[in-house]
Amino acid sequence: MNATPRLRSAFPSTPSSGGRGVNQNANSGDSGGNGGAGGQQSSLLPGVPQEQKATMSPLSAPRVPVTLIDAPSQRMYTLAVYGLLSAWKLYDWWTLVEAETQSALLFVKWIFIDFVFLFGVPMLRIPWLEWSNATTSLAYVSHALATGMLMFRIPIPIEGWALLLAKTLYDKEMSISENSVSPARILHNASHIMGKQIINILPEGSVVMNPENLPLCLGNGHSTVTIPLQFNQTRPQHIQLLRIDLDTNANETVTLSSKEMKHSLQLEDGVLVINYVAKKTGLYRLHKVIDRTKLEVQRRMSDTLVVACPKGSIQSSVPNKCLGDLSNLTMQIQGTPPLHVVYSRFADEKRSIHRFQSIQPENFESPLLGGSASGTLILMGNQDVSWARASQINVPLNESMIHSGRWVYSIDEIRDASGNIVTYTYEADDGEHRHPKDAHLEQELTVHARPVVQLDGCDSRKPLLVASGKTTALPVMYTLPGRTPDDTSHTLNWKFSPLHTLTKGGDHGYEIAEEEFSARTAYHTPVIRDSGLYTLTGVKSQYCDGEVKEPASCLLVNPPEPQLSITSENINDKCAGMPIGLLVDLDLIGTPPFVVRYDVTTRTGTSSESLNVPGLRHQLQLKPQNAGHFKYRFTSVDDSVYKAHSLAGNGLTLEQDVKPPASASLRIPPETIDACIEEPVEMKVDLFGEKPFILEYELVHNGKRNRFKIPNIDTDIYKIQTDPLVNGGEYSLALTSIQDKSGCKIFLTSDVKFTVRRQRPKVSFGKIDGKRKTTVVEGQQVKLPLRLTGRPPWTVSYRCLNDSLVNLIIKTARSTNDHIDVSQQGVYEIMDISDDQCPGTVETKASTFEIDWVSRPRIKLADTAVLLPDDHKWLKREVCEGDIDAVEVHLIGTSPYHVKYQVRHKPETGSASIINKEFEAALGLATISMETSKAGKYEYKFSELSDALYDHDSKRFTPLVVEQIVNRKPSAHFVKPGQSYKYCKAELAGNEIIPIRLEGMPPFSLEVDIKHQSSSRPLTVKVANIESNRYDFIIPQPSLNLGMQHVSVRKVRDSRGCQQKTEYGAPHVQVQVYDVPTIHPTEARVDYCVGERIAYTLSGAAPFEISYSFEGVKRKAKSSATTFRRIAEKPGNFTITGVSDKASECKAITKISKIIHEMPSVRISKGRLVEVDIHEGGEAEILFEFWGTPPFEFTYTRSTNSRKGQKSQVLETRREVSHEYRMTIQSSQEGTYEVVAIKDKFCSFSTQKAETGGGQKLLQF
Repeated sequence: MNATPRLRSAFPSTPSSGGRGVNQNANSGDSGGNGGAGGQQSSLLPGVPQEQKATMSPLSAPRVPVTLIDAPSQRMYTLAVYGLLSAWKLYDWWTLVEAETQSALLFVKWIFIDFVFLFGVPMLRIPWLEWSNATTSLAYVSHALATGMLMFRIPIPIEGWALLLAKTLYDKEMSISENSVSPARILHNASHIMGKQIINILPEGSVVMNPENLPLCLGNGHSTVTIPLQFNQTRPQHIQLLRIDLDTNANETVTLSSKEMKHSLQLEDGVLVINYVAKKTGLYRLHKVIDRTKLEVQRRMSDTLVVACPKGSIQSSVPNKCLGDLSNLTMQIQGTPPLHVVYSRFADEKRSIHRFQSIQPENFESPLLGGSASGTLILMGNQDVSWARASQINVPLNESMIHSGRWVYSIDEIRDASGNIVTYTYEADDGEHRHPKDAHLEQELTVHARPVVQLDGCDSRKPLLVASGKTTALPVMYTLPGRTPDDTSHTLNWKFSPLHTLTKGGDHGYEIAEEEFSARTAYHTPVIRDSGLYTLTGVKSQYCDGEVKEPASCLLVNPPEPQLSITSENINDKCAGMPIGLLVDLDLIGTPPFVVRYDVTTRTGTSSESLNVPGLRHQLQLKPQNAGHFKYRFTSVDDSVYKAHSLAGNGLTLEQDVKPPASASLRIPPETIDACIEEPVEMKVDLFGEKPFILEYELVHNGKRNRFKIPNIDTDIYKIQTDPLVNGGEYSLALTSIQDKSGCKIFLTSDVKFTVRRQRPKVSFGKIDGKRKTTVVEGQQVKLPLRLTGRPPWTVSYRCLNDSLVNLIIKTARSTNDHIDVSQQGVYEIMDISDDQCPGTVETKASTFEIDWVSRPRIKLADTAVLLPDDHKWLKREVCEGDIDAVEVHLIGTSPYHVKYQVRHKPETGSASIINKEFEAALGLATISMETSKAGKYEYKFSELSDALYDHDSKRFTPLVVEQIVNRKPSAHFVKPGQSYKYCKAELAGNEIIPIRLEGMPPFSLEVDIKHQSSSRPLTVKVANIESNRYDFIIPQPSLNLGMQHVSVRKVRDSRGCQQKTEYGAPHVQVQVYDVPTIHPTEARVDYCVGERIAYTLSGAAPFEISYSFEGVKRKAKSSATTFRRIAEKPGNFTITGVSDKASECKAITKISKIIHEMPSVRISKGRLVEVDIHEGGEAEILFEFWGTPPFEFTYTRSTNSRKGQKSQVLETRREVSHEYRMTIQSSQEGTYEVVAIKDKFCSFSTQKAETGGGQKLLQF
């Protein structure tokens, strides 16, 4: 048992039949040798251990003992089993390829076999095949994926090569004799049909970028913009855009990804829109578009600009301006020129709109100057797009500000050259380019009025007179239009020249002083003292320089002090000869007018008197009323400049003893005396002299004088009282004479005039709408008109006759057509009247006024005949769930009406719910829709009512309650919804029974729909008088047809008259009526040629079993698809005798015979591949050449032209007949034309089967 020597890097040696235990013992033997006595190393091979079986581990030994089958053999057998399983799997896959189908059952089968094999091999513990669990799991997953691709026929790159290899090695098909034959051998390399012609139509599909020329911009919160690409009659596969950068003029090619092209919108037939999301500005142009046929799509040349969104701002140097200044504003507009700006100006409480057109830099050139952004904007080879860059342009605004106040300039809209419009509003909007108006978009200026200053009351003709050494205010009048004067500060400038320096013409002389004064308010004026000429030179408010108007100069003068000198003489009485007063002449020096003050001293004391003297001379008459010694001393004098100037010196004091004569005067009141008719008049008289007095007076009226004499008056004051004056008019009371103790009779001139009214004041009620009665809303205040005569104010007393508890009410009227405010209904009566001093009378016929109230609104049912009263509510007839019902109510009052009501719903189960509703009614009749959407009891409570005059008053309104019961709709359900019933059509005997469960109040009537899958309208079966809640529905036999029928309940009605229709998609049952399977040849012809495939179409449920005979031999074949095909490898009679399917288990007997002949030949385009390009609408010539026996009937196909990575699809198949050996066909349609079948007088030949995608049928020959 010598082992072959191996390098350390070599594979381990093949385990011997002794197993692993032998190797372990050998290793132990070696170690034992190394550890022997003396440390010598033995050169001999180790001996065979004696206890090999005892040292072998049972957990690591192979399941199959190596003594029975050695390890290499076990590995070989395992590999052989794996190879057989793989071959079996590939065979199953090949059967699927042949049948052109897939199988989930085979997939489950093989993943189970792979699981058993891959996880079972490590359990055998075969050396070198004991891989880990992770390796096992990875291998299983890989096998499962490969199995899925094979069994489900998922296209993989190796499948085509595998099929090619399989066809090369095993090119076999099932023949009529149920043998595998090689079609290539039969068809002789397809030499019977040769040639192919390809017609290409230049692409008529087109694409246009931004077809509606939408303006696009980035910025102002828009980071992206969508560019629509509209495709007409094509679907793109590859799209390239050219973008030229606006800043650098550099171009780049933008290729749309497949993800971007998936976001498409199908607008209409043939029109497809793909929205490209652009994130950069630039000029975009369609560069290259390839459709799915690998042809370039026609591009409509147009450029799309994506520019920066226009924006702007307004700047100002100062916010405060003066009237007449220029606005001096600058609008900074940024965008693609030329720009259009709309701005608004708010001034003088008015808003105006202004526009700037064609804002652009100097010498600016742009293709957009024409006003259109459509079409090609730049020429080929020219990439200069600097004209589309955003430019910042400063637009000055210099307007004369002719109105003071608040001026606001605001940018409202900016539009750039490409049509982008940015509109600014004061509130945010949902629009794409509408933005809130920020502070930088508007500039507010305050225009201040210029101040005006001038002198008031002082000019060249009227100097300012000031006492020497005194100060005075410079009479400056400051005005500022549009501003409260006392709320204005300003600075005042003037120049001053002393009086002695003025020129002869009165102007400023050689000495001039410039002065300035800061005033806090308009009334704050400077104080001046020195005499001289003052001239205003300027004024300035806080913001503006002002204007100085004339008079602007004022001369301040110090006049001389006032002086007084007097002379006097006595005044004697003519009757008694005694002095009764002094006559004093006053001579004054100063500036008139004067005020002379003097003291009068008597035995009772000293009193001060004053006298106003307008000029320089005056004569003063001093005649005291009482007798005695009088002393007069002049103390001071005032003129217009000096005040309280003291008088000193002799000759300013006068003394005299006085005894005055008797006198009397009436005390005349300051206001006009107006006496009442039939009332006396009283007047007081002041008497002067020695008592007793005799007074005479007279009363004059209408030219008549009545004289009266009153003796022995012992008082200084006497009251004259006349008799009641019964005649109205003007009276005169005059004092004629008075006599005192001295006996001298003195003539008097004191008199007074007064007027006596001609009638008493009267009062009456006026009329409202022509009568003294009115109707108003309850609680409304009414103004009862009064008609008054006399003199205001009047005092009117009235009362309400309907309210006995209310006392008289006093009303003070101040006009002849005054009114009384009342708010209660009833009859009001006027009781008394008086004016400001005279009592009056009340007109009896017009002393009362009646007030009535409008009735409050009411609600009631319009027609109670169909309603039943029940205590405090009305019962309405029961209805069904979902029915339309309504109730009419009458509204009594003044329209429009506002009604609120509650709808309380109490379902059959569950808690109640309340819904509050309201409505407006313009007429007195309203219709209320009843709630019938859910079953249960409904209560309608009309709780609030108001009309045009009255609001709702819960204390005076009685709710109206209507109650109605809504019955639930009946329902019908299948006991076993979704169940399917199936049987053969030929074996129909008896009827199908479908149990139905009914809910509601029996008896029921039922309508059932039976809808065939191929029919758009169902067949309705009606059933009446169903007395129970369960019904066994029997489908009438004439109602069933072949195929799938959906049986559903259409409508059910119960005894209450309620019905319910079943909605679409409700539970139903299916009835599958199977016909016996049939087999039909795909072609009606009987004659076939050798090498052709005889194909049949099967109807029924796969798989099928076909019985046929060929050359007298009966055979059977199975088909898992709905087609059955066999290749004819030799001539003979082929007859189908029967077919059966698995699903219905129905079998059909048939007899379909085919005769197989030899094959003809055909060539197209001389047997070569010819490619022809034509334009849309053009035609190409296709030449066919035939070999065989005419007439020839051939079939050719038009397929899509092959593209790289795409499979050609058959678009149409045509048949033609030729009685000659050559035939030419004109075609204007694009595609690949090739003959797929040829038939002469006896046989036919087919080269291929054409498959078309998209659900088209498989063509076979």
